[in-house]
Amino acid sequence: WSPELSSDLYRIDGWGAPYFTVNSSGDISVRPHGTDTLPHQEIDLLKVVKKASDPINSGGLGLQLPLVVRFPDVLKNRLESLQSAFDYAVQSEGYEAHYQGVYPVKCNQDRFVVEDIVKFGSGFRFGLEAGSKPELLLAMSSLCKGSSEGLLVCNGFKDAEYISLALVARKLQLNTVIVLEQEEELDLVIDISRKMAVQPVIGLRAKLRTKHSGHFGSTSGEKGKFGLTTTQILRVVRKLKESGMLDCLQLLHFHIGSQIPSTELLADGVGEAAQVYSELVRLGAGMKFIDIGGGLGIDYDGTKSSDSDVSVGYGLQDYASTVVQAVRFVCDRKNVKHPVICSESGRAIVSHHSVLIFEAVSSTTTRSQELSSMSLHSFVEKLNDDARADYRNLSAAAIRGEYDTCMLYADQLKQRCVDQFKDGDLDIEQLAAVDAVCDFVSKAIGAS
Repeated sequence: WSPELSSDLYRIDGWGAPYFTVNSSGDISVRPHGTDTLPHQEIDLLKVVKKASDPINSGGLGLQLPLVVRFPDVLKNRLESLQSAFDYAVQSEGYEAHYQGVYPVKCNQDRFVVEDIVKFGSGFRFGLEAGSKPELLLAMSSLCKGSSEGLLVCNGFKDAEYISLALVARKLQLNTVIVLEQEEELDLVIDISRKMAVQPVIGLRAKLRTKHSGHFGSTSGEKGKFGLTTTQILRVVRKLKESGMLDCLQLLHFHIGSQIPSTELLADGVGEAAQVYSELVRLGAGMKFIDIGGGLGIDYDGTKSSDSDVSVGYGLQDYASTVVQAVRFVCDRKNVKHPVICSESGRAIVSHHSVLIFEAVSSTTTRSQELSSMSLHSFVEKLNDDARADYRNLSAAAIRGEYDTCMLYADQLKQRCVDQFKDGDLDIEQLAAVDAVCDFVSKAIGAS
């Protein structure tokens, strides 16, 4: 066995790249700066755990497992990589506005995570998104130390107290946007902003027709739980116009769903939203921002597949380029000024930055059943004709050294025997015997 075989078995270079790898000692190694990590900057995770869990009198920290180990430099690298991908797409596409992201604090409300994101993101106007009153308070206190241009996006259900708090944030010179998710929230915003003498910046969440059909797409599509229909959007525009506040409507938000599997679905949704944005400009709203929500996926299993709920078929640069192209295409066709693009990527920013480590409390070993030639003969006698043919083909392939064919016939033999057992034509000893045959074949040819 070798570190290379371990890396291949656990697919670390698939799901872990560029932050996790197997080092020459066979331990998991963390590369905090991604592909820019120098050899001396790699962190051996086993040494970290040993230092943390060893007794204090032995020079350790005396901490009990389980442990969560955080790597702030990975957070920093994720933010920089996301910004860099959009900056490149903006430049290469000739896009005439910029990108600035927000972090949805619901993804991980840990104080150190939020404060690190604000600190690392202040250089490129990174902001925060809140979906409740506690999150809004958390975001307000954190963003006071961040970029003055960073957005504070207020999503979620809003009562009078939430809206009042968001308007206080605006008084505190935070770049606050109240995003309408329900039509009735508008009356509260108009009424409370007048009482507090604060000019609000308003956004609205559109309920798009584009639907993400995967496991994480339940909140998308026109039957989704959140957002305004086109009819409701028109009523909001009319009411704002009648109130002399249409210039306050500056942001369009939408959310296709988490873990968007492909750039085709992404382009479809962003293109539809850009059409809505352009129509709001035509109707006289003071539009400046298009917020594409979350959805930037993580390849959890390393397969790079768009057909899996735990993988995605694109990279960071593909994602950014698809978004910028889709918005630019619609806006150029409609002769609309390019909006600032905002995204609410949560899992894509924080997923790699922390590791949960716990003790293995037990282990199991598999012992293969020994088969004598007599018991093997008895086993073959009880097989039906198709299964016996598989066994003969398996034996012939083994003699010829055709290992792939061996595995094929072994799998077929096992499935036929399982079917026989289900029909009551094979006893449990015979079923165990076929497992032993297949295990023997696997070990003999070195199959995993």
